[in-house]
Amino acid sequence: MSEQEFTVALVAHDRVKPKMVKWFENHLAFFSDCRIVATGTTGSLLRKSLNSNDVVIDALKSGPFGGDQQIGAMIAGEKINALIFFEDVMTPQPHEVDIKALLRLAVLYNIPVACNESSATLLISNPRLRELDQSKSIDLEAEFSEYFSRKV
Repeated sequence: MSEQEFTVALVAHDRVKPKMVKWFENHLAFFSDCRIVATGTTGSLLRKSLNSNDVVIDALKSGPFGGDQQIGAMIAGEKINALIFFEDVMTPQPHEVDIKALLRLAVLYNIPVACNESSATLLISNPRLRELDQSKSIDLEAEFSEYFSRKV
């Protein structure tokens, strides 16, 4: 993963999208040389908040329509370096299983995850963040050898 552009996935549930937009605006300097992918509505709102085209945001599908799964596939394909997900934990989500799957893949593939403003700020403030090479951090076949060698 180290040969590709540093890619950050941004996701926010409806009630916390304004917080994500404000947080993003306050940290534009960090994102100026990143590839940014976001779920659909979040990506659209982040684009609208920008005064220039210096930062490019790839908006995928909306979360309930497959956007979380698209980001999960990118994680499994080792195309995401970090996930920032402002989750609304007080509102039931119709796509809760997709959210759980996304976070599961981030854990499985050893992707740094931040779930609120404080942890997101700490994550991007770490000078070693871009040095992480998640693909070398975990050998899935070795870690889960029993799974891969099971008889089906």
